Amino acid sequence: MLKRNLNVLKEGFIDGIPIGLGYFAVSFSLGILATKANLSAIQGFIASLLCNASAGEYAGFLVIIGNEGYLQMAIISLVTNIRYLLMSAALAQRCNEISLKHRLILSFYITDEIFGITIARKDKLNPYYTYGAIIPATLLWSSGTALGIIAGNILPIRIVSALSVALYGMFLAIIIPPAKEDKNILYLVISSFILSFVSTYYLPVLKDLSNGTRTIILTIIISTIGALLFPRGKQDE
Repeated sequence: MLKRNLNVLKEGFIDGIPIGLGYFAVSFSLGILATKANLSAIQGFIASLLCNASAGEYAGFLVIIGNEGYLQMAIISLVTNIRYLLMSAALAQRCNEISLKHRLILSFYITDEIFGITIARKDKLNPYYTYGAIIPATLLWSSGTALGIIAGNILPIRIVSALSVALYGMFLAIIIPPAKEDKNILYLVISSFILSFVSTYYLPVLKDLSNGTRTIILTIIISTIGALLFPRGKQDE
């Protein structure tokens, strides 16, 4: 059993390397942003070690930059990461023979990519495969944030500003593929851009709110409207 688990761990480690390399590029950009929150490299490393979500960590850094409270941090983290609840529910269907200890560890490290390679395995779910993938992915994710902070503190402001553009490129890479496949998503993305701009500069009540609170409100409104106008049936799922 031990030998098999080690082999499965090795398989997961190998599959986790390309995921980790992708994480490194994203977290490096997040590290550049974290310099605006006055986080040290160690603090950034720990933040990424404990928060395995790019959108969640980005929102968290914005809350810190805005000097907002713990309530805003908790709510925006819940809103941006709520999709992991659905992934956990799907993965739980294959965890009948796995102990509670392993379930708790797996639940903490569910990300889009880790979930994808874990759920895609046809064999019986072995948590050591996921553990193997987690090792390079998490280390590169956390290291990227720390190095991004170091670079942000050393490099000239112009270069830091240029590197910050990579963060927006990350979000474009996330939204463009599904927007091209589904026009409904495209409409929602465009609407979110317009509403974000209007609410920041023109709407009387929303423009006076903090960035974190405004983001929470807009996320809930837009996602609710999208669910009502463009519901997904069983065939779509």
